[in-house]
Amino acid sequence: MTLSVVTVLLDAADGHRRPVAGRPGLSLMRAALAAGVDGIAADCGGVLSCATCHVIVAPEWAARLPAPTADELAMLEMTAAPREPTSRLSCQIVLSPELEGLVARLPATQY
Repeated sequence: MTLSVVTVLLDAADGHRRPVAGRPGLSLMRAALAAGVDGIAADCGGVLSCATCHVIVAPEWAARLPAPTADELAMLEMTAAPREPTSRLSCQIVLSPELEGLVARLPATQY
């Protein structure tokens, strides 16, 4: 069975968990923006020129994602909240059926 939407769980800094659904092929950032998630600023619109869509992927999910590119790693050096070992930019996480149920945490701030 092919999923028509992929649901990801985003944990806000206050501990509130929110499901976010998007179609496969959409970035997590775009799905979060469409869902009105507070905590994803996405100032650059997903073109990998800012770090305001920073998320911290749960360790058990991090290895399931493709490795970050050199450009993403460079942008992660500029996050407002401290970077963590599983920090990623949500504009670079492409939803796929394999990511159904992925858990990520929003940092306390994007600025």
